[in-house]
Amino acid sequence: MKHILEQLAARRAAAIAGGGEQRTAAQHARGKLTARERMELLLDHGSFEEFDMFVQHRATDFGMDKHHAPGDGVVTGWGTVNGRTVFAFAKDFTVFGGSLSETHAQKINKVQDMALRNRAPIIGLFDSGGARIQEGVAALGGFAEVFQRNALASGVIPQISVIMGPCAGGDVYSPAMTDFIFMVQGTSYMFVTGPEVVKTVTNETVTAEELGGAPVHTTRSGVADGAYNNDVEALLQIRRLIDFLPSSNTAAIPEWPSFDDGGRCEPSLDTLVPENPSRPYDVKELIVKIVDEGDFFEIQDAFARNVVTGFGRIEGRTVGLVANQPLVLAGVLDSDASRKAARFVRFCDCFSIPIVTFVDVPGFLPGTAQESNGLIKHGAKLLFAYAETTAPKVTIITRKAYGGAYDVMASKHLRGDVNFAWPSAQIAVMGARGAVEIIFRQDMNDPAKIAARTREYEERFLSPFAAAERGYVDEIIMPRETRKRIASALAMLRNKDLQNPWRKHDNIPL
Repeated sequence: MKHILEQLAARRAAAIAGGGEQRTAAQHARGKLTARERMELLLDHGSFEEFDMFVQHRATDFGMDKHHAPGDGVVTGWGTVNGRTVFAFAKDFTVFGGSLSETHAQKINKVQDMALRNRAPIIGLFDSGGARIQEGVAALGGFAEVFQRNALASGVIPQISVIMGPCAGGDVYSPAMTDFIFMVQGTSYMFVTGPEVVKTVTNETVTAEELGGAPVHTTRSGVADGAYNNDVEALLQIRRLIDFLPSSNTAAIPEWPSFDDGGRCEPSLDTLVPENPSRPYDVKELIVKIVDEGDFFEIQDAFARNVVTGFGRIEGRTVGLVANQPLVLAGVLDSDASRKAARFVRFCDCFSIPIVTFVDVPGFLPGTAQESNGLIKHGAKLLFAYAETTAPKVTIITRKAYGGAYDVMASKHLRGDVNFAWPSAQIAVMGARGAVEIIFRQDMNDPAKIAARTREYEERFLSPFAAAERGYVDEIIMPRETRKRIASALAMLRNKDLQNPWRKHDNIPL
């Protein structure tokens, strides 16, 4: 028996060594951790249970029968994050460059299937050279098997991808189908075709960082939801994110002990909105003062900054927060902001996470660039997302709510459950000056009449009372009471039961 145990220990040691000391040192020299080091940081200490440590590829072409490594370039298994079960896989760049083979894909498929059966989140750590070209179509088939499971798990369990090195070709599509993608500054990149192919096809010279680095995908493409300075920070933030998310679409919303009084008032909010309606303010100040202990996990903070999305807690329970940001483009909705907010709203609805919306929106961004880029369709995505949502919806109009953007931002007409307005709210088809110039076009040459008409329009329409008179706003509240009123509304909505008509699936305007 002793020799068998020694053999097991030796084989375990070989698997844990990955690509060996030299390749591990090279990984560290790039500022990156190894796959197992990442797993240890991601999961609670001592909780990781590995699967398929000894799996090896079965390829024989191009001399592959002479090159084997236990684990075949990916570490898979399960563990806990703050006591909650999660499944995870980490591609091991020290073994065959982390490239995907048929057996490598089968290992990932196994944890995907187990995560779905056990209704627990799955986290993928990507650091890979793409498909293992020596295996040809077998590797491509492996990619498709992973993609199929991503699609089946969507909306059932949270799926999170962390790009911690190269991620190219077919490898990018699995993260793209997951709920959240995070990157590491300076060491990670994503692209369908690499710089060499781009050079050959388009004669364009570009670096990997310029083509698909974290700055590209967090600020311009919107592919990634955030980027962190190094592997350690990225993994610790993923642990933090998991704490906000339900384990599945049938699991309860996480509820953590809170020392923050749900009835707390914030007198400083009474003066947050400037008296001059053209002056901006930072809506994040409002969010931080509303959520438990100021703990706000922002999603896509560097992309489409005219809308803010993220997770917080009210009385210990997770809420999704969506807010127009007056500091950027006056909080106007454009194509990118609409897509960003729509995707976030749909994620929250998948997992029945209540949505709190702060509205200060002067409308949709005008211009030929926006129209030619499909603003109508992109704006409709956000409209559709709010309209189909059955999760609890609480809306607070802090200032401007003009035109169609008023409707889109979780209005009462889109089945908003509780809709509040601050006394500073302005709910109208458009701003007073523009409306008067259209309605009273004949008085345009008389400044005194235009000024009087403008004051009349402001008094009649640019206040929350016109909407309150029709029941479109449930209550006009003092800003200082916002947290207390939201907490009360969410407590009332805990047992909300709303069903949409049966259908195979919807057809959101993509």
